Amino acid sequence: MVLLLTLVFVIQATKDELLIIDDENLDTKNMETPTLEPEQQVFLRTSRFLAQKPQATKITCDKNPRICRAKGSPGPDCCKKKCVNVMTDNMNCRLCGKKCKYSEICCKGKCVNPRSDKKHCGSCGNKCTKGNVCVHGMCSYAT
Repeated sequence: MVLLLTLVFVIQATKDELLIIDDENLDTKNMETPTLEPEQQVFLRTSRFLAQKPQATKITCDKNPRICRAKGSPGPDCCKKKCVNVMTDNMNCRLCGKKCKYSEICCKGKCVNPRSDKKHCGSCGNKCTKGNVCVHGMCSYAT
């Protein structure tokens, strides 16, 4: 606070006259906040454009679909500017925008219920043996 007041007084002193400030004997409790002229206020503000950080340009797959096939990509397909795998993505199962229901997962491009599907019991590709059923995501549960 004292530094700010000192800065204000220095700005005023350079414009009008030389002002000597004694920080040790300065009574800041009873001081009023000085008002600055508009041309003096310019030095105290920071432009919002200068304060912003430059944003990096993001490469999206809608403009460059080859980035989805690059190593480390989440999937080879482009849906809504994002790389996905339509064979396993619950929000884009087989087709962009096809969502699986809450209790279903996407296995090989099909929405299945892993709690009751014999070919995908508990997870994708987990088949129950012949004669067993899938109950609560487990083959031959409670038999």
